[in-house]
Amino acid sequence: QVQLVESGGGSVQAGGSLRLSCAASGLTINNSNCMGWFRQAPGKEREAVVIIDKFDTTSYTVSVQGRFTVSKDGAKNTLYLEMNNLKPEDTAMYYCAARSGTWCYTDPPSFDNWGQGTQVTVSS
Repeated sequence: QVQLVESGGGSVQAGGSLRLSCAASGLTINNSNCMGWFRQAPGKEREAVVIIDKFDTTSYTVSVQGRFTVSKDGAKNTLYLEMNNLKPEDTAMYYCAARSGTWCYTDPPSFDNWGQGTQVTVSS
């Protein structure tokens, strides 16, 4: 059974930084075809922040390019999201997800397993 547990969210001022962690069990992140970080703000649809495939090819949403960085730690079986220069519009619940299918898509319904989420709040 796959379990994803996020942590690291919090409240910061604009310009600040946070690092989110996603501890995985029941799967090996280095062998996972596709993992991703998603976010959902109140009243908005869930959107992909970044996806990363088993070859570590990444795709970031435009609004976070140059500010956010995804990484894997195989020894800890953990996925990270380093977020710098945070903006109020980054405020959302952030989710880690894993997809068991062959290809890597940004479409949330294509992901099979989800964590419970961690809240990120950025004040101006």
